Amino acid sequence: MYDFHMHSSFSADCDAPMEDMIQEAIKKGLKEIAFTEHLDVDYPDEEWDFSFDPEAYQKKLEGLREKYQDKIQIRKGIEVGIQPHVLKETSEFIDQLKPEFIICSMHATNGQDLHSGEFFEDRTIDEAYRVYFEEYYACLKNFKNYHILGHLDLVSRYASGGLEHLPTDIIEEILKLVISEGKGIELNTSGYKYGMDAPLPSKNILRIYRELGGEIITLGSDAHRPEEIAAHFKEAKEILTDAGFSYISSINGEEVHYHSIK
Repeated sequence: MYDFHMHSSFSADCDAPMEDMIQEAIKKGLKEIAFTEHLDVDYPDEEWDFSFDPEAYQKKLEGLREKYQDKIQIRKGIEVGIQPHVLKETSEFIDQLKPEFIICSMHATNGQDLHSGEFFEDRTIDEAYRVYFEEYYACLKNFKNYHILGHLDLVSRYASGGLEHLPTDIIEEILKLVISEGKGIELNTSGYKYGMDAPLPSKNILRIYRELGGEIITLGSDAHRPEEIAAHFKEAKEILTDAGFSYISSINGEEVHYHSIK
């Protein structure tokens, strides 16, 4: 198994030591994992500082990678939260870190975080969804320093409306752009732990991506605690199979590898 989205205490919203995460991944029989620590430049909620020391992260990861090299493959990754005004600073941090795997996510839209609910005030659910995806698309036209899009329809986790409100027209344009640039998306199983009873993105988005010719797709638990590693991967693999995928991807820089779902 391959879990290409997890965090450690280098992420502001995670207290788990990196070594505890690695040991649990080994216990669960994973072949390869990617730590994807948070970087959200100018995150709207000032209570959170989603940044980290790249040198300390590098040193810690390299030491543990050497320690466990005979048991598991560990990738140095990052999850960046993009906003229109932070793209340059975000890319500069990435260039300094030189990660092997980069997730591009959107955790804030229109200068507002999603988790507090402020973004949804004075907007219909259709308006909120469209603003979110249009800003995501605008950012992606100017930001190319990533491998896959993280939990593409994250906005649905915080919304009170259903998936039928998702604007498939702009989502298709995002997916076409991703595919044309040789990038991919992830299937993120964290939706289950937040009561959605489904991963992110939705089954419909997965089908659209596949029908448009999308091939690169990673599987990630978005684990912030050891017990969350590879959670609900069985259900996720069934969903991927139903969407037309027979494999999942792992990524190391410019190298993309494909592994049978079975």
